[in-house]
Amino acid sequence: MKERERGPSASIRKRAKRRLMVFSGRAHPGLAQEVAALLGTELVPTSAYNFANGEIYVRFEESVRGSDAYVIQSHDAPINEAIMEHLIMIDALKRASAKRITVVMPFYGYARQDKKHRGREPISARLMADLFKTAGADRLICVDLHTSQIQGFFDGPVDHLMAIPVLSEYVADNYGGEDITIVSPDAGRIKVAEQWSKRFNGAPLAFIHKTRDIDRPNETVANRVVGEVEGRVCVLVDDMIDTGGTITKAADALMEAGAKEVVIAATHAILSGPAIERLEACQAREVIVTNTLPIRSDHDLPWLKVLSIAPLISAAIKEVFLDGSVTSLFGGRA
Repeated sequence: MKERERGPSASIRKRAKRRLMVFSGRAHPGLAQEVAALLGTELVPTSAYNFANGEIYVRFEESVRGSDAYVIQSHDAPINEAIMEHLIMIDALKRASAKRITVVMPFYGYARQDKKHRGREPISARLMADLFKTAGADRLICVDLHTSQIQGFFDGPVDHLMAIPVLSEYVADNYGGEDITIVSPDAGRIKVAEQWSKRFNGAPLAFIHKTRDIDRPNETVANRVVGEVEGRVCVLVDDMIDTGGTITKAADALMEAGAKEVVIAATHAILSGPAIERLEACQAREVIVTNTLPIRSDHDLPWLKVLSIAPLISAAIKEVFLDGSVTSLFGGRA
């Protein structure tokens, strides 16, 4: 008699193979579709709608049992609705027996509220991490958090992706022959500027000394430029452009200090309120952003260059799914 095969049967082994599934909320489906295509798969069909009172309903149209689920949602305006939909999607996956749930947040909502400036203030970035953990998230993938300390708010693995490779490649291709100075819009982002400098053979650094009124959000005063900028192409780097007040004042300050040209490079194009008008009126030659947030069709302007972050996100998802190294995507510096 043939000896019985030890271990699980072939059918069980086949079923035990890991299954990658990609899901998208309604905030930025275009980016999620691009990520899924690069991974060689498709988004899982999903029914999502709002009740008359604003409550959100989500149901996945395929079985997700035992899957390695990646839930993509950028926290775009209306931001609280996008976050709530994200949480509901995670809860649905948990209750449908997904094996591992990875939350992909190209833009992490409430990231600016990462510490207390005064008494009786919340630390909303920590609250966000707690909400996603409670909903059932096993892992987070984020792009250019406002501060790196947010990684410690989530009780689990956090893959902090950096858009520097995407943005700096474009800058190198278009301005690499110029005398470049990397400029931080404030002293707090000097470390990011240093990483940019290394990619441009140790280009000089500068920063804008500014003051901020903590009682008036989105408003700053650019006091003076510190560093070598005269006659140079200044690459002004930041993580986000919201109303555009800080970055445009910095660009104008650089031109007044004798800069040859100013190029703005930022990861997250929030572009709230008067942002477009301010950017158009400032003296920057070009504004380079990524599509971590959806760019409205009426913002398709000749001076606004939008680069896709999808290849970076899809590469990170592939490394996580295959138990590889996300850090390797950034030369061991992530």
